[in-house]
Amino acid sequence: MPTRPRPRPLLIWAGLLILYVVWGSTYLGIAIAVDTIPPFLMAAGRFALAGAVLLGWSILREGRSFVWPTRREWRDTSIVAALLLGGGMGMVAFGEQTVPSGITALLIAMMPVWVAILGGIFLGERLPRIAMVGIVVGFGGVAILAGPSVVGGEGALDPLGLAAIIISPLSWSAGSLFASHRATLPGRPLVATGAQMLAGGLVLLAMGTLAGEFGRLRIEAISAESLGAFLYLTVIGSLVAFTAYGWLLRVAPLPLVATYAYVNPVVAVILGALVLSEPIEPRQLIAGAVIIAAVALIVTARGRMRAPGLPPTPDRAAVRPASAPSPAPATARSEAARPRDSRAHSRPG
Repeated sequence: MPTRPRPRPLLIWAGLLILYVVWGSTYLGIAIAVDTIPPFLMAAGRFALAGAVLLGWSILREGRSFVWPTRREWRDTSIVAALLLGGGMGMVAFGEQTVPSGITALLIAMMPVWVAILGGIFLGERLPRIAMVGIVVGFGGVAILAGPSVVGGEGALDPLGLAAIIISPLSWSAGSLFASHRATLPGRPLVATGAQMLAGGLVLLAMGTLAGEFGRLRIEAISAESLGAFLYLTVIGSLVAFTAYGWLLRVAPLPLVATYAYVNPVVAVILGALVLSEPIEPRQLIAGAVIIAAVALIVTARGRMRAPGLPPTPDRAAVRPASAPSPAPATARSEAARPRDSRAHSRPG
């Protein structure tokens, strides 16, 4: 097969910069958006709009050759969407009502730890010793952040918001593993992503209804800042950054692309301090360093793992690496082409 020319390094780094800055800034965007928009309804509108754009573009581009997802694909897509967007992004939006965006980003960065744990429990993966060390180190970082909230000391966070933020990467990890190992999803990435966004929007709409958010929604009370943040999350966070991410997966080494998992929390902490005047305490800096070190250990260890019979070629890696939720949902390939390991998976935030 002919080999496509590799893009210039400057273009690759430009794409990485988009992921670093845009996905790191989504935590700030969510915090501003939920200031005057109920969290579940905000997330529902964001993903429903982005999903409609992606599906609409796919239909226009493919014309009569466009194939709608099958009933089973819609079923599995809905399950993945409920876990990724409902439990993953919905809990982030809910939690950021009371938890600072920088701390949220640090706790969400624990996602590779949860992927490693759930992969061992449900898939029987035998993790290298260094990955086990990373798991222990990661929970040590969480203990540093959440400790005052448990014992009621200075710097305690809202327990409900903290619980939501901790649940988010756990739900995202479960959805990612299901998408990459069990689910039958549409084979075309844009169709799969658009369908997941639409299904996730419906799940989040139901969550908002059950939470009574329609009774608290006041259209006239939505600030210009919240509306701008909502549009930014929908257009830049979901559509632009996801397009850059999908391009990078095709042209750049997966370990290089996965570095956004380390950079996003740092960007989120800095932006939260600059824009929202969120305090950066020594405890937060220490916990952040510990969690990022844990993520580096696990991602490095899992990057060396490979499923039997699957050579580590670029086409096998065309899925999202286990990391923090970003602004676009998991894009899985067809059943026949999906790798049977969980070192990486595709996806929103």
